[in-house]
Amino acid sequence: MRVDPRRREFLSSAITTGLCVVPAIGFADPPEKKLREPVLRVSKAKLGAGNKEVPSHPLDPALEMAASRLAYFREHVRDYTCVMVKREQLDGKPAEREYMFAKVRSRRVENGRIVVPFSIYLYSLKPKEAAGREVIYVEGRNAGKLVAHEAPNTLVYKTVGSVWLDPDGPIAMRGQRYGITHAGMENLLIKLLERGNRDRQRGPCEVKNTVAKINKRECDVIQIRHPERDKNHDFYLARIFMDRETQLPVRYASYQWPTSSRSKVGPVIEEYTYLDLKLNVGLTDADFNHRNPKYLFVRKAARKIAKKKAAAEANKKR
Repeated sequence: MRVDPRRREFLSSAITTGLCVVPAIGFADPPEKKLREPVLRVSKAKLGAGNKEVPSHPLDPALEMAASRLAYFREHVRDYTCVMVKREQLDGKPAEREYMFAKVRSRRVENGRIVVPFSIYLYSLKPKEAAGREVIYVEGRNAGKLVAHEAPNTLVYKTVGSVWLDPDGPIAMRGQRYGITHAGMENLLIKLLERGNRDRQRGPCEVKNTVAKINKRECDVIQIRHPERDKNHDFYLARIFMDRETQLPVRYASYQWPTSSRSKVGPVIEEYTYLDLKLNVGLTDADFNHRNPKYLFVRKAARKIAKKKAAAEANKKR
């Protein structure tokens, strides 16, 4: 039976970008009720500069660092879980922050062949109306489509259930800056390198090294600013937060030019933060299988889980 495309539009907000087994019902709140803006302090460290001569462009040390972190990630990070926090500007206004528990398995290539495809599972935590949504995408599988469903307590879920969507199609991309195929830390590093090299060709910019904490974790921060407004620049100010322990980017945020002389930065353009990051937890194919009984993609499994939960609640009252 074909599903009317108009009935599937509700899924557009479930597809994100820019990841342990998850309880199918009653997932806990994210580590922090409210994500606080980090307090930046000037760093004495010269990130990535070492003892080299003065670079020909202020971005060179940052580009060297991003390249080395990407190489490190590809060599050492097989998979990870985290709470991914996303906020993007849509239709000229910053949207509400979205919190998603995520499972991500890194792509692994051997002899020019993909032996482990990039895989991602997302479970929405906040805002309240989105809590319980699930999305799975596995590179090169399922005819290139993602599978998703709405929150299990909604009428849409009960009547439509799960649907398969083109991750780059108009329904999946509605209200999104990037599709799910561009999500994750490896893709973030790739985009940082692409933007940095492009920015390098567009003239000078200001680069400052600072330090900050994300959830009490020390981070080295690279801050890039374009003092002169130029249509060729993607942002006025951007900050990249590198966790000192994992040596990986745990936050990226970019802002528009200030709207008045009293404001230091303008509205946020995009902001991605990775909280409670756990590396190499041993994710398997089951973590990215929509038939996993711990997930709610299959409504039969959902009813079974709900029945089991109801029985457990009844036993508590006895």
